[in-house]
Amino acid sequence: MVRGVWERLRQAGLRSLATHTHVTNRPHLTLVAADALTPAAEIVPALPLEAELDGLIFLGKAVAWRVVLTDELRDLHATVWHALDGTRRNPLHAPEAWVPHISLALNAPDHAAYDAELAGLGVARGRFAAARSYDSVTRTVTTLRAGPPDPRPAPAP
Repeated sequence: MVRGVWERLRQAGLRSLATHTHVTNRPHLTLVAADALTPAAEIVPALPLEAELDGLIFLGKAVAWRVVLTDELRDLHATVWHALDGTRRNPLHAPEAWVPHISLALNAPDHAAYDAELAGLGVARGRFAAARSYDSVTRTVTTLRAGPPDPRPAPAP
């Protein structure tokens, strides 16, 4: 669904994340950007989580598909934000400032061309099924566990 929109933009001759070839590039929702990952943030509750994309938005030179903010998504975001207490977090991701979205293109100064190409984009439904952390210094990805921690001890080998 999102990759299809990326490809549509690319075929129209517009900037698109379809041309971003880094191995970690995939459709995603950024919950928080922080300097470090705390142990409490390594477990992401409430996944999978239903998602609805509705409406094109522009964030500076970025073109994005707006993610509808549900109570469940708001709660997930707040949980992750607070789990990162004690680390420096991007204030644009604070609960009162966060704009949930899926990026479609970066460095796209001509918003009118995107409006025209994606007119009638419509609503898309899916789910957020996995969580990860990306370290922009080492360019590594850590898969995060979904759900509450298991209070039982691990079985003996």
